[in-house]
Amino acid sequence: MRVSTRFSDSIHTLAYIEICRGKVPLTSENIAESIETSPVVVRRLMSKLRAAKIITTVHGTADPKLTREPSKITLYDIYLAVEGDQPLFNVDKKTNPECIVGGNIQPVLTEFYHAADVAAKGRLNQFTLQDVLDSIGVRLAKNAQGI
Repeated sequence: MRVSTRFSDSIHTLAYIEICRGKVPLTSENIAESIETSPVVVRRLMSKLRAAKIITTVHGTADPKLTREPSKITLYDIYLAVEGDQPLFNVDKKTNPECIVGGNIQPVLTEFYHAADVAAKGRLNQFTLQDVLDSIGVRLAKNAQGI
């Protein structure tokens, strides 16, 4: 099963919009090149981010903008925009009910996964896009100094 990268690609897109504003055209092609994906994927993500009121766009222009300061956009806001309120973990529903493990694993894992899901989403709600931008800035500074 392939793991979705919509969430990380959306954070990447928002960081690109904020960091590259005024330096390069903010086209879906340029953003897609940074992510190494298709411009169609970027446009779909931006559509979800626009619907969630995280960005604004004007059809036909390459000038997306954040609707609020990066410090006011949590990673959980971004997650909800692109993934909805999907659980982070899914239990396999096809297990053998006649097996001692298969007949009991689903409710056990559901309990554990729910606790982990709540904790992870709570943590995502504590981090902001500004935290991501700051961390990118620190890495750039270290790289510039050869650290």
